[in-house]
Amino acid sequence: MTTSPRPDIEDPRDRALLDAYTEHLQLERGRSVHTVRAYVREAGSLLEHLHHAERITVDEIDVNALRSWLAARAETGASASTLARSAAAARTFTTWLAATERIPHDVGGRLRAPKRGRHLPTVLSAEQTADLLDVAEHTADARTDVPGSSGSEEPASHDLAPGTAPDDPTSHAVALRDAAVLELLYSSGLRVSELVALDRTGIDHTQGTVRVRGKGDKERIVPVGAPALEAIRRWEREGRPVLAKDDGRGRESSERSVTAGKASGPGDALFLGVRGGRLGDRAVRTLLDRASARAGIPRHLSPHSLRHSAATHLVEGGADLRTVQDFLGHSSLATTQIYTHVSTERLRRTVEQAHPRA
Repeated sequence: MTTSPRPDIEDPRDRALLDAYTEHLQLERGRSVHTVRAYVREAGSLLEHLHHAERITVDEIDVNALRSWLAARAETGASASTLARSAAAARTFTTWLAATERIPHDVGGRLRAPKRGRHLPTVLSAEQTADLLDVAEHTADARTDVPGSSGSEEPASHDLAPGTAPDDPTSHAVALRDAAVLELLYSSGLRVSELVALDRTGIDHTQGTVRVRGKGDKERIVPVGAPALEAIRRWEREGRPVLAKDDGRGRESSERSVTAGKASGPGDALFLGVRGGRLGDRAVRTLLDRASARAGIPRHLSPHSLRHSAATHLVEGGADLRTVQDFLGHSSLATTQIYTHVSTERLRRTVEQAHPRA
């Protein structure tokens, strides 16, 4: 049984169409929950545009209607990158419509979106990364020194159970978990969806590796650094048993986790929320916000920032692009090449600041 992520659609025929499309993406294509939600949302937006702006039915769709939809999206302020994703989603939708004989032929092949501007990802310096991970480690080392223990700082109420004091075993367990999460995100360059989907069996402490299932349901094995392995050991030994006691009430965190639909129940999860369920991606973003604030990092970070930083530091350290591609699980080397641009840009800024004749 699949869960439909379709948006609110008035026409019952469109709702049935989107349900069938959702099932195709989930079961036949093996797409992640994030991708299914995004593609179905785009398809719903396109259907609404066909009915209300073009005043045509699905079987009358043509490339001009697709271009009109993209133009309407552009008028709302959508960026070139967003429009490129919308165009890709529309092509996937029309390909499915044609394959299932809902339209005579695939009209999306001729759809082109504006070229994307090159956007360099947010990357931490090696020093900032060390500061972030040190803060998380020091917080885990001190039972009472957890986020929220000082009245002048924001309480960690986002992730603590109601009525939980910041210096009790639950707070210490959360601090140990947060340290392990951040270490693993950076050490192995994981996507947040990959991290929250991890089961305990995914970590091989003997080999020092983690087995993850990424986009397109592709599995890869990635090295895990010694500090990350030690942080995971501490979490599993001292922290996880504390949070696992409440696994009967852990549905909320488990349902919010973004996985490819392959993760098992919270009882097998490597990382748990405070109610004992599988840790969700929103909680990972919250714990990163807390740690970056304590580390004095001024810019906004996302879990993907640690993935970008890991890849950039590998390139700067001399790793070849093929190795980084395998490390990140990219299907195309072109996707990995952005990190050469990041490294070049960082070098240019350094030279401009330090070279006497720059």
